[in-house]
Parts: sequence; C-alpha cells; structure tokens
Amino acid sequence: MLRLIDIELFKIKHSRSAKVMTILYFSLFLSAALLSTIKFSIGSIEFRLADQGIYNFPFTWHFMSYMVALLKIILAIVIVSMMSSEYTHRTIKQNLIDGLSKKEFILSKFYVVVIYSLVSTIVLFLVVLTLGLIFSDYTEFQIIFRDLEYLGAYFVKLTGFFTLCMFLGLLVRRSAFALGFLLLLLIAELIIGHYVPFIENFTPLNAMSGLIEEPFSRFDAVKTAAKTLDADILSDYSVKISNIITVLVWTALFVLGSYKLLKKRDL
Repeated sequence: MLRLIDIELFKIKHSRSAKVMTILYFSLFLSAALLSTIKFSIGSIEFRLADQGIYNFPFTWHFMSYMVALLKIILAIVIVSMMSSEYTHRTIKQNLIDGLSKKEFILSKFYVVVIYSLVSTIVLFLVVLTLGLIFSDYTEFQIIFRDLEYLGAYFVKLTGFFTLCMFLGLLVRRSAFALGFLLLLLIAELIIGHYVPFIENFTPLNAMSGLIEEPFSRFDAVKTAAKTLDADILSDYSVKISNIITVLVWTALFVLGSYKLLKKRDL
C-alpha cells in the first residue's frame, strides 16, 4: 500500500497542473473561511459574515461541510487529469512493464482519492473548529462536538465523487471529455429524477448530493420568510444511513468498474 501511494505522490509532485489545482483548492478553502471573518463597512453599517451565526456550534459543521463541498470540482480536475495524463505520457504502460499489476494501478489511484478526501476533511475540521471557538455563541464541549457526522458525510461524498471522476477519466482518457461526461451525467440524473422520482436518491450524483442537505433553511430569517409565505421548507437535515450506504456502493462499483475497464483494455 505504501509503495503504491509513494508512486502516485511522486507523479503528483512532478505534475505542475496537479500541484497548482491542489494549492488553488486549499487556498480558496482557507481564503473563503478567512474572508468571512473580515468586517466590512458600508457607510455607517458594519457587516461581518462570521457574526451571522455561520460558525455557531453545532450548526457550523453542517453549514461549512455543505459549502466547502461545492469546491470539490477543483480537486475533481486533478483526479481526471491524473488519469488522462497516464495515457498521454504513456506512464500507465511503463508502470505495467515495470511490474505493477492492473489491480495495483487502480488501487494506487484510489488511495490518492482517499488521501485527498481525508486531508480535505481534516483541514475542514481544524478550520471550522478554530473559527467556531472564536465566533460561536456556544462553546460547551458537548455542543462543540455534536453533529460531527456531517464531516463523515463530507468525507464519503468526496471519496464517492472522486472515484466517479477516476472512472470517467479512465473511460474517456481525456480530461475535457471526462468533465463534459460528468456534466451530461448530472443533466441525465435531473431528467431521471423529474420523471422517475422514486429512484432519484439512488443515482450516483443525487445520492452524493443528498448526503448533506442544504443548510440555508435552518436560518431563522429563512424560516420566518417561509412561514410568512406559507412555503414548505426542509425539516430533516440529518445524515441518513441509507444515503451513506448508497454512495459507498457506488464508490465500490466505480473502483471495480475502473479495474474491469483497465483489465479489458489493450494498452
């Protein structure tokens, strides 16, 4: 396992695009978090996003997990590029010639996916914990570490999404086409969800999206507006075990599909 990870980290280290996109991802993540702590003045009005309750425990675990997950497309580009470059630079063939089995090749990519997801989750935990301790109105131990299941859902969501990107990158061999295929899959799932709603939660992207429900309707202002307009809002924001299982099954299928695809392909 460590040997396979070393091989992939060596490739990433010597890939300028992978390094740039990885740095960009974490820079945007940290910049967005820090920007929310800056106080802006508009005339006599002072405004700071951090004062609006987004870092209140335990709500912040939900809010920040949802918001940061929107940036996952940046790391998805790294995963897709990583797969397509194997064909462009013929490193996949060289790896196999050097003694790496096709199973080990796929596992090495999957290990990188897990590492990216794990590091992102750890950074999210540290950043939110730090800012929460500074800005939250509630700092009791029991409250701080309540709802940490959103971090688990975040990790599963990223892992599932990145394995999908790994599979698409291997399937079409070109980064732009793989990302285009991802967009087509999203559109297809929206159409399927509209006409066959009972399977909506079981399609891959919808299942991943459903892991962390939108947090905005939990704000008091939104609840008040919805009540005034007599509009329905979400009432259950919990992380559902059924969604976790669905995404984990899709993750396993994407990894297995990648292996089967590589096994049949003539390199």
